[in-house]
Amino acid sequence: MFSSSLKRFRIITFVEGVSFLTLLFIAMPIKYIGGNPIPVKIVGMAHGLLFFVFLFCLYQAAVEYKWSKKFSFFAIVFSCIPFGTFILDSDLKKKQLILAQQKK
Repeated sequence: MFSSSLKRFRIITFVEGVSFLTLLFIAMPIKYIGGNPIPVKIVGMAHGLLFFVFLFCLYQAAVEYKWSKKFSFFAIVFSCIPFGTFILDSDLKKKQLILAQQKK
């Protein structure tokens, strides 16, 4: 499951994206509509940690697969846009399929 840096990166991309959406669409409304700031503190901290893991996994994959700085930059930009990591994952899946075909 975690056999390559690309697989790890795809997994953390998904998890980081879910944490971002949870923060935006669940925790923040609870804070601003319900008046309870605790979910934002918890989910925000988890999301922040996941973002650092995202950056670390991006670096590992970029070095291993020799991705361009432009692609790495856009991966970071997409992580800052709601639903962006899921769009990024479709491109990562294509890269993974190409690598699998090259190994055959």
